[in-house]
Amino acid sequence: MPRKNTSFANLLFHAPWWASVLLAAIVYVVMGHVLPTLDTENLILNTLFNAFAIPAPYFAFFILLIAPFAFFNSRRKAKQFDAQRNIESIRELHWRNFEELVAEAYRRQGYLVTEGGFGADGGIDLELRKSGELTLVQCKQWKAQKVGVNVVREMFGVLTASNANNVVIICSGRYTQQAIDFAADKAITLVGGNELVSLIRDLQAKANIEAPEKKSCPKCGGELVERVAKRGANTGHSFLGCSNFPKCRFTE
Repeated sequence: MPRKNTSFANLLFHAPWWASVLLAAIVYVVMGHVLPTLDTENLILNTLFNAFAIPAPYFAFFILLIAPFAFFNSRRKAKQFDAQRNIESIRELHWRNFEELVAEAYRRQGYLVTEGGFGADGGIDLELRKSGELTLVQCKQWKAQKVGVNVVREMFGVLTASNANNVVIICSGRYTQQAIDFAADKAITLVGGNELVSLIRDLQAKANIEAPEKKSCPKCGGELVERVAKRGANTGHSFLGCSNFPKCRFTE
């Protein structure tokens, strides 16, 4: 994944549009009116504070210019979110758009979302804040392979070394059984493709996305669920088994 843009302007571009307006007002008031009125015993410092009044309008104007771009960027993300129709449309997204989709999902749940700008940090794509808790999110848009245990271990290491409360890993596919087992007793949540589809469907302005397809057992009518073979020639491989096992032993 390419290194992300950590510039100040880029962070404001991905923030809500009103953040630029608010920051521009604060910069103008502080630089143009508050600092020049401060009277210290240091003549050089007083001169410096008075000088801030000159560039204050220009700094504020530059920040304010970002607001319309941030506004249209937010609208684009919202339209992209509401336009999703199935897991295939999600898998066709560029990796950056996939991250935006996930960010929008959490934003609609009331989280304060920080997108990108984390650099080479072990794979953190989003930071979520809500009710005083910090959640780190890694997005994996792998189409062909399952997300393995190594990814989960890596994020557990990031969690341990940080001040975050928990970690969420989101993919457009599935996880290996080893990954699921490793995360089971830790502050790690694994969100697969079907769970992501259900989440988006619940949060769309108008539900456009198709509910995850559920297969039924041809023998008893129960739901077929994914399992991983733990012994025999197919050990480690996934298969579909009837949810009514052991009463029904149908597999596919």
